[in-house]
Amino acid sequence: MTADAPHPDAHPNTSKGIIDMTLFQRLHDGLEIRNRHEVIRIQAWGRDALRVRAALHSIEPADHGALEQPPSADAPEVTIEGDSAELTQGRIRVVATLDRAESIPEVQLAFFDVVTGRELLSEQREHFWTPGPRVYVGNRAGQYELHQEFAAYDDERLFGMGQRTHGRLNLKGLGLDLVQRNGEVNIPFVLSSRGYGLLWNLPAVGRVEFAANGTRWQVGQARQIDYWITAGGTPADILAAYADATGHVPEFPAWASGFWQSKLRYRTQEELLEVAREFARRDLPLSVIVSDYFHWSAMGDYRFDADEWPDPSAMVAELRELGVELMVSVWPTVSPLSENFLRFRDDGLLVASDQGIEVHQAARDKGMPLAMPVSFYDPTNPRTREFVWSLIRRNYVSHGIGIWWLDASEPELSPFHPENLSFYAGPGAQVANIYPRENARLFAEGMAHDGLPQTVLFSRSAWAGAQKYGTAVWSGDIPATWESLSTQVRAGLNIAISGIPWWTTDIGGFHGGDASDPAYQELVIRWFQYGVFCPIFRLHGDRAPRNSDGYAASGGPNEPWSYGEQAYEIIADTIRLRERLRPYVHRQMTIASETGLPPMRPLFVDFPDDAGAWRVEDQFLFGPDILVAPVLKPGQTAREVYLPAGSTWTDAWTGQSLPGGQTVLVDAPIDRIPVFTRDGAVVPLQASGRESLVQEPDPSLA
Repeated sequence: MTADAPHPDAHPNTSKGIIDMTLFQRLHDGLEIRNRHEVIRIQAWGRDALRVRAALHSIEPADHGALEQPPSADAPEVTIEGDSAELTQGRIRVVATLDRAESIPEVQLAFFDVVTGRELLSEQREHFWTPGPRVYVGNRAGQYELHQEFAAYDDERLFGMGQRTHGRLNLKGLGLDLVQRNGEVNIPFVLSSRGYGLLWNLPAVGRVEFAANGTRWQVGQARQIDYWITAGGTPADILAAYADATGHVPEFPAWASGFWQSKLRYRTQEELLEVAREFARRDLPLSVIVSDYFHWSAMGDYRFDADEWPDPSAMVAELRELGVELMVSVWPTVSPLSENFLRFRDDGLLVASDQGIEVHQAARDKGMPLAMPVSFYDPTNPRTREFVWSLIRRNYVSHGIGIWWLDASEPELSPFHPENLSFYAGPGAQVANIYPRENARLFAEGMAHDGLPQTVLFSRSAWAGAQKYGTAVWSGDIPATWESLSTQVRAGLNIAISGIPWWTTDIGGFHGGDASDPAYQELVIRWFQYGVFCPIFRLHGDRAPRNSDGYAASGGPNEPWSYGEQAYEIIADTIRLRERLRPYVHRQMTIASETGLPPMRPLFVDFPDDAGAWRVEDQFLFGPDILVAPVLKPGQTAREVYLPAGSTWTDAWTGQSLPGGQTVLVDAPIDRIPVFTRDGAVVPLQASGRESLVQEPDPSLA
């Protein structure tokens, strides 16, 4: 029997001469529903989770979604009675009903928490007559514009959906595009305060609206609706189920927990080495330094320009002597001037166009008098992955390099036309959103094949499941403003909820900032004080005076000592704080790998029974023991901090202990932000003066 054949139990009822095909069919792992042309398949997909697919005529077994095959488990409990059926899998129950009194009867689904009996989520019709909760608008080629409509709940709060620039933590009331852009990372997973998590398992270009009168998921072109839903007693339970379904992040490498130094851009090998030497002369901890874009001979060559970087092996060796790792920028762009262009083009390794030629961006690469059209390689093609990795192996790995900055990996299109792309995996309208995940897969599989150690794939974009390849995300090319800093706090918490525990920002913002300006120095200090509690601690940006003329670009100074003596002392102390925190960071990263619980998370994850914790958007927990309240306004020297109920909180700087369940006003002079520890936890936040808070560094991080 094929996957789409009728179930053996199906049989027609021919009593009174009426043929009544079976509405519900039991499956070994779930339930199938057939009404008119529509088929709905509901399968157990994890201990407390279900996968729902719906289509016209038949379910397509192949897909490019994020779900991994669940481990075999006991069959779910299925009860069928007339025009209603129930399926129970652990804590979640779905009830399917067909109301034949409707003008156009359609099956509707409702999901419940078995433990509490509460309705979690219910479908609703788009219109009382037609259409119903699921809409298929055909394109005369076997594909459809798809809608999935759910009810809205006034008391519901929604979180996740990747990383966005709207500056809000609670997504209720927002409409979001399901597409990848610079700074907008589309991961279509949402966690609800009602006790469920839902993954929209379609990488098609579309939109979701979390409106007051309903939630609607919509894509412009796909074969079938596909989503996964889980019930959990706590947000941590939901995040654990999501990690089980889409893949767990690997162990965080030991070198990755320290300070990362970067700027746009170090133009030569000697310039980069001199910065690393200055860190050593100042006895300032440094873990990673970055060779940014245009270090290459041409886009698509995937090698150093020998005129500027004459001896990469010697550079890597000197950096290792200083205890520093080198990360290199790898763009997926291929210039027509590349020595590999004909191979990419003639072997079909580039992203094609549905209409037009296979170029999708303009860039002024080396050898170009002005910006010229360039192409993107297609990482959904296994032959592309093999060829690109062969170049990376030959030209980077051979020098001892193993950390990759996967920039522009949305991919960054100009003009923005994802629906016009044509991939090995399918039409852009259907699969474009998986590009960053498949790009990370290219490097993860190459590293694994060659027996290389686990690394960090530092990407500007991601889709569901990218975490299992070791993807870390940063928030893109953001402004160097106070408003942007405030936005990052919410963005980082939502992407953590979306299954990406490795995340950071450009400290100081990317676009602009004058290191000699006292006003900007204040922003950089406050951004460092926030960044030290991000999963990855990294400085980057294009500072004044800026020169954005393609390959010639190299912004102004962006090292810790670039910001004046007062700022330097505070920044240096912050970097040394991170060094003391590294053992704590790795413990949280191990928990993330094992359980899916991100180290940086909203207060409600640990305090789901505290209504106040669900409302706080500008604070977060860094692991279970550190509460962080960033300073997000210029000139601010105190701020209100909410202390969650059920714990005692100790001011990390003054030692004052306070009961939870209250909001307090906390001093925030320029050299510190409000930070609290929980229930007497021993965390090395102070360098001296409170020896009980000081731990010996982990020897493995030396």
